[in-house]
Amino acid sequence: MEKRVRVRFAPSPTGPLHMGGVRTALYNYLFAKKHGGDFLLRVEDTDQGRYVPGAEAYIIESLKWCGIEPNEGVGYGGPHEPYRQSERKPMYRAYAEELIAKGWAYYAFDTSEELDAIRKHAEAAKMPNWQYNSISRMTMKNSLTLPEDQVQARIANGDPYVIRFKMPRNEEVRFHVIIRGWVVFSSNELDDKVLFKSDGMPTYHLANIVDDHTMEITHVIRGEEWLPSAPLHGMMYRAFEWEAPQFAHLPLILKPDGNGKLSKRDGDRLGFPVFPLEWKDPETGAISSGYRENGYFPDAFINMLLLLGWAPGNNQEIFTREEMIEAFSIERIGKSGSKFDPEKTKWFNQQYLRMTPREKLADLLMPFIRSNGYSVSKEYAMQVCDLMTERAVFVADMMQGTYLFEAPKTYDADAVSKKWKKGESGALMTEWSGVLGTLEPFTSEEIESRFKQFITDKGLGMGAVMPLFRLMLTGTLTGPAASAVAALVGKEEVQRRIAAGVAALES
Repeated sequence: MEKRVRVRFAPSPTGPLHMGGVRTALYNYLFAKKHGGDFLLRVEDTDQGRYVPGAEAYIIESLKWCGIEPNEGVGYGGPHEPYRQSERKPMYRAYAEELIAKGWAYYAFDTSEELDAIRKHAEAAKMPNWQYNSISRMTMKNSLTLPEDQVQARIANGDPYVIRFKMPRNEEVRFHVIIRGWVVFSSNELDDKVLFKSDGMPTYHLANIVDDHTMEITHVIRGEEWLPSAPLHGMMYRAFEWEAPQFAHLPLILKPDGNGKLSKRDGDRLGFPVFPLEWKDPETGAISSGYRENGYFPDAFINMLLLLGWAPGNNQEIFTREEMIEAFSIERIGKSGSKFDPEKTKWFNQQYLRMTPREKLADLLMPFIRSNGYSVSKEYAMQVCDLMTERAVFVADMMQGTYLFEAPKTYDADAVSKKWKKGESGALMTEWSGVLGTLEPFTSEEIESRFKQFITDKGLGMGAVMPLFRLMLTGTLTGPAASAVAALVGKEEVQRRIAAGVAALES
C-alpha cells in the first residue's frame, strides 16, 4: 500500500519569515494538496540563543495571510503533538543514546576553550580547515579514547559533554535527491557533527531526523542551503535503520541583478519588501516593510512566488489556487537560482486588481476613501473602481483621483500656461457649461456626443477644447475620460467646477 504523502514546513523562530521561506512553504503545501496528503508546521526552536520573541506568531500569521495554512502542526494540533521542538526535548536524548549503543555516536568531553585552542594552533600551522572527524577524534577526549570507567565517572560527576555522530572513514556516500539527481560525497570530507549539546538540547541534525521519522514525513522539500547536510542526514537514517524520506532542495531566490542570494537587508535597501508582513524588530524597533502593508493581494504574492523557480511548461502566468495545485510538480522546479523582479511583482498585483469583482474592490477602497475624509456610498465607490482600476497597481492608487471626491483646489501650472487663453478659454468653457445644463440624461455617452457636436459647431479641434474641460474637472490633463468623470460627479457639480475654474484662471 502506497504511503500517504506527508510534508512539513519547519522554520526556526529567529526573526521574520523571508519570502524564500514562504516559497518553501508554498511548494510543500501544493505538493501535499496535489497528492491528497498532509502539510505540517513544525517550529524548530532548539537554538534557544537565537530565539526572537514574536517570530513564531509572525510565521503563523504570515501563512494564514498567504492562504497556505497547514492541516497539522503548531497552532493546528494533530496526532504527533507537540510540534514545537523545545517541547519535545525529553525524547531526543534516548535517540542519541541509541546511536551510541549501536556504535554510531560517542560522548565528547572536549571544552569549547580546548577546541578553540586546537583550531588556532591548526591555523598557525597553515591548516585552517581543522575538523573534529574520523582522524582527529582519536586524539581528543571522548568515549572512543578514554577508558569506560573514566567515561562513566565523568558523566556521573556532571562533567559537561556533547554527543557526536561517528562518521565512518573511507566511504562513498551516494544518495538521490529530486531536482538535482545523484549526489556523491566521500565520508572523509564530513566531520563528526554534534547531535546533542551540553545544555541538554538536540542540535538541528538530530531533532530534524527524529521528528521527520516520528511524524512520518515522506518528502523533505527545503532550500538548497541544506544540501550540504544531506549526506549526514542520509548516514543518520542508515544508522537508525530507518527508511529515509525523499529529499528535494529548492534553488535560491537571487537579487534583482542576479548577483547572490536575496537577503533580508536587500528589500529596504532597494525599495521593495522581502517579508510577507511588516516586521518590527523587538530589540531595535526597526521596521521592515511587508507585502500585506504595501497593498499586495496575497494571491498575487503567492502567484509571483510560484513562478520564482517553478515553470508550468507553457506560457501561463496567472493561476488560481486550484490551477496551482493541479499543475504543480517538483520535477518542474529548476536547478538554478531565480532572479527576483520587483516590477514583475507589481504586474502580478495589477492583474489581480483587475480580476477582483468591483463590489469587493469597492469594499477594499472604502477605508481609503474614509481615511482621506470623504463620505460616499458603496455604489459611488464601485463607479470610482470602474474608472480607476485600469490605471492602478494597488487599491490605494485609485485615490490619486481625488477629483472624483472633491473639486480641484489647484490647476496644473504647465497645462494652464500651454492651454489656457484668458478671455477666450473662459468664454468657451462658460458656453460649454450652458450646453451641459441642457443634457438629459447626464451620461458619459450623452456628454461625449454633445461635446463632439459642440466643437464641430465652433469649428474647433478636440485638442483645443478637451484639455480645457479636463482642467476644469480635475485640475490636470491626465486621468480617465472627462465625460466619464463628469457623469460620475454629476451635472450640478460639473457646472460648479467650471464656474470656479473659470473664475480662478481668468482672475
